Amino acid sequence: MFKLDNNFLKELGLDTLPNQEKNRMLSHIYETLEMRVGVRLASGMSDAQLDEFEGYINKNDEAGALKWLETNFPNYKDVVAEELNKLKSEIKASAPQILAEASNNPIQPPSPGGPTQPAA
Repeated sequence: MFKLDNNFLKELGLDTLPNQEKNRMLSHIYETLEMRVGVRLASGMSDAQLDEFEGYINKNDEAGALKWLETNFPNYKDVVAEELNKLKSEIKASAPQILAEASNNPIQPPSPGGPTQPAA
């Protein structure tokens, strides 16, 4: 299995991102991977299977969804690995651009008082 952490970002060449950007990048990677794997698996499901699987997702039953996948799509881990490798390749190719954008557009922390209203 894989871990989405600083070592993962280091492998991608993104370990020098500011911490807040690292967290955003890890979240983005997770969401993208989840979507891609879901699309691939769903394309091989019948309507009945899709409804059954969505039932677990809608109930936030991660354990049930995982057990269902293991039973109905025993190769799902291969799909995850394939999609992860594709995503890693894409990110590695874009790493210099991602780092440049992060250094040119640092995230500004919100001001303590919140947004200010313009004077009328």
